[in-house]
Amino acid sequence: MGKPTGFLDYEREDARAESPKERIKHFNEFHIPLSREEQQKQGARCMDCGVPFCQSGKVLLNGMASGCPLNNLVPEWNDLIYTGNWEQAYLRLKKTNPFPEFTGRVCPALCENACSKQNELSIIEYGYKHGLAKARPPKFRTGKKVAVIGSGPSGLSAANSLNKRGHEVTVYERSDRLGGLLMYGIPNMKLEKHIVERKIAIMKEEGIHFVTNTNVGKDIKPEQLKKDYDAVILACGSSNPRNIEVPGREAKGIYFAVDFLKSTTKSLLDSGLKDKKFISAKGKNVIVIGGGDTGNDCVGTAIRHGAKSVI
Repeated sequence: MGKPTGFLDYEREDARAESPKERIKHFNEFHIPLSREEQQKQGARCMDCGVPFCQSGKVLLNGMASGCPLNNLVPEWNDLIYTGNWEQAYLRLKKTNPFPEFTGRVCPALCENACSKQNELSIIEYGYKHGLAKARPPKFRTGKKVAVIGSGPSGLSAANSLNKRGHEVTVYERSDRLGGLLMYGIPNMKLEKHIVERKIAIMKEEGIHFVTNTNVGKDIKPEQLKKDYDAVILACGSSNPRNIEVPGREAKGIYFAVDFLKSTTKSLLDSGLKDKKFISAKGKNVIVIGGGDTGNDCVGTAIRHGAKSVI
């Protein structure tokens, strides 16, 4: 555990954020990380209290899932941060989480919001800065070949696990960039795309093959994949949105959330929005239906476009 009186001695601190009037001027991440010393105080606040929400995923409460689905060893790496053992904290974090650079930014993190803040992200960024997060190709190959359809979070996770076991993995992505939801579904202010590209570059060094602009079923037939590979994993994501069948739905100016977000991110990456190939909310009164993460992403994006109002 951390310091026995840590939660009494230190306040819970979060990464500082730019003011709203400043952050809406750009699409970049806008949180300023705590110093290493301040972050270690956050590790000191962890009491290893026995409440399971931060370290184990359980099905409780009428079949509802609760806790961390990755079973992250949160109290352990909190204690290692507190004592200054950052390298061991990195190894402990990576034992359960293949992509802390993603989850540390976009996971709701009910565990960290409950007690100690931003430790996961601090650990993985320390790992990159100090050469711990480098490529580690498998020492042996099994001779088995696996195709993974989709390069989003699930596809990357499957590819990562299979490659580490020595299988030869090829990931097929129908879009022009890798990452799926991570690349086009999550705005830059939550997850800058060089973070995604940084991790994928390491996965390439570890021997994973990536093929973009390939729509499986059209550009390459399933029969061909079954012939070329020992196994095929479908990690196609949930790209079919749920429609709302109400009067007036056919009117102009109504878009699905991911279509709106993707158009902005692609134009931003391609041209800094100069090509105008995105669904613009500039000068418009915008209504967002849905108050979850994706709805909030639409709100933030519309404001950055220069929307007249957003509800």
